[in-house]
Amino acid sequence: MKEISVLVLAWAMFGLTTNLQARPRPTPSPTLTGKVGRVIVQRAPNFGSDLFIRLSIDGKRVADIPRNQHYGGVVAAGRHTLTALALPNTESRRPTSMRLIVKAGQVYIFTATWDSDRLVLAPSNYYMPTTRVGDVRR
Repeated sequence: MKEISVLVLAWAMFGLTTNLQARPRPTPSPTLTGKVGRVIVQRAPNFGSDLFIRLSIDGKRVADIPRNQHYGGVVAAGRHTLTALALPNTESRRPTSMRLIVKAGQVYIFTATWDSDRLVLAPSNYYMPTTRVGDVRR
C-alpha cells in the first residue's frame, strides 16, 4: 500500500511539473520594451509630513506624491521636462523644473529634497522602497 501511495504521489508530482513547464511563464512586470525609459521620483525622509509633491512631465500632471509614496512611470525616449511643486504652497514658492534626456531602457531616479527653502530633484542611485502612487485622475 505504501508503494502505491509513493507511486501515486510521484506520478502526481511528475504531472504537475510537466504541466507547469508546458505553460508559458509570465514576464516580470514591468518590462521596458520599445524606446522608453523609467522615471522614479521619491521623497527624502525629511521632506515634510504635511506636504505632497505635485509632479508634472512635459506640462502634464502625472502624480501628487504624499508621504511614504513615490512616482514610477514609463516615458518615451527623448527630451522631457520634469516639474515639481510642494503643496500646500503657503510660501508662494516657484515650481522646480529640470530637463531630462531619457535613453531607451534606462532608469532615472530622483529624490525630492530641500536646498534651503527650495525644492530640488536630486539625481539618486538609491531607491527607497515605498508604495507607488496611483495615476492622477484628470
